[in-house]
Amino acid sequence: MPPRIAAIVLLAFVSLAPQAGAQGTNYVMAGASPGGLWTLLGTAVDRAVRTAYPGSSVTYQTSGGGFANAVLVQQKKAPLGLVQNVELKLAVEGKEPFKAPITELRAIAQLYNFTATQMVLTKAFADKYGIATVEDIATKKPPIRMGINKRGNAAYNMVQKIFEAAGISLDDIPKWGGQVVYAASAEQVDLIKDRRLDMTTNVVFVGNNTVIEIAQTHDVVLVGMSKPVRDKVKAELGVEDYVIKAGAYPWLKQDLPTLSMSVALVTHAQTEDKVAYDLARALIEHLDKVREVHKAMQELTAPALAGERVIPYHPGAIKAYKEAKLMN
Repeated sequence: MPPRIAAIVLLAFVSLAPQAGAQGTNYVMAGASPGGLWTLLGTAVDRAVRTAYPGSSVTYQTSGGGFANAVLVQQKKAPLGLVQNVELKLAVEGKEPFKAPITELRAIAQLYNFTATQMVLTKAFADKYGIATVEDIATKKPPIRMGINKRGNAAYNMVQKIFEAAGISLDDIPKWGGQVVYAASAEQVDLIKDRRLDMTTNVVFVGNNTVIEIAQTHDVVLVGMSKPVRDKVKAELGVEDYVIKAGAYPWLKQDLPTLSMSVALVTHAQTEDKVAYDLARALIEHLDKVREVHKAMQELTAPALAGERVIPYHPGAIKAYKEAKLMN
């Protein structure tokens, strides 16, 4: 196990299984850093479980994110965890940052599948160099100053693979006179607003404030990608096609095909069937509790809960989805 993940696994997870108490069952769920959408998802799952089974609850535990959660659940150091499909794909195949395949993860529910890859380029740069797609960047080799998320973040893996599928290594960009800056999304926003970047890249909900904030200071475009590029990345990372609809932003005049990441609530293969069944059933029957935690979650549907494709569903969850006619 890489040292970075090993260190994360040593977090204080004292619960190796759901903890029964006088008031019901408490399920511990590994998420990410405090705040942000995953904390809200913890709240959402907790509300669904409390509504379905009064006296039971879900405790959200901060963690290092999906890569760490895959290890925590595999090793039974956390009974539940949130993991993105990119992270799951790398985990089951044993690719970096993992040293060996992780085979014991099972899905309870897919909690969203609509965070879209959005590469925001200033219109001035796009017009000057004739850039509409990532393939144009590969062909014209402009001196682009690009922001990408830090290594260890699934958004980094997504964007790196998109560029790679188009025939671009991130190492190529400085050779063209450009620059690659590794920074979190908020920092990328500040840099492009200060005219120190030409393009930001991230995987976020459509209508995300970071995109809106950039568009308030620059005329911008979204950089597209061809179907062959999308297909290569889908095969490698387990992600899905997504279309940002025309009008999603006032300046977006036509539909833009891109790629999306999803996040699944996962458990260990040896988790009791009843636990997996109860959790899936709570989410199916109280989907409104999940959708109400964030405006972007309004897009979540009951069939999407059963839509995880990288890892198998737990048999207990499958029973709940079959009863709800969401699986055959």
